[in-house]
Amino acid sequence: MKPTHIEHIGIAVTNLEESIAYYENVMGLECYAIEEVADQKVRTAFFRVGDTKIELLESTDPEGPIGKYIEKKGPGIHHLAFAVDRVEDSLKHAEKEGIKLIDQVPRRGAEGLTIGFLHPKSTYGVLTEFCGNE
Repeated sequence: MKPTHIEHIGIAVTNLEESIAYYENVMGLECYAIEEVADQKVRTAFFRVGDTKIELLESTDPEGPIGKYIEKKGPGIHHLAFAVDRVEDSLKHAEKEGIKLIDQVPRRGAEGLTIGFLHPKSTYGVLTEFCGNE
């Protein structure tokens, strides 16, 4: 298992529209997609910076993962996502190396990607996501 690149950096925000305006007006980036991921109780907005994306995450439910994260830690960088060839294989490899998994099996995420998360208690405080197209 070897990541091909940083797929995206996930940033928890309290107001998607205001955050989009910042990235467009101040940073000069273009929001190319807004999507709701109902099972994760989140709305997302994406920007490209070279081969990497920035994903803004706004909670649609205070009891969802982003709502709880913002309540506990406030807005800011939420996770780092790596592109991998096979998410399932990458999760199994991480678990074999003693990493605690949030997702035992891959699931669908934004942009139709297959995703799986590693627990930050096992990854030196960084919520880590694997992303793939399979």
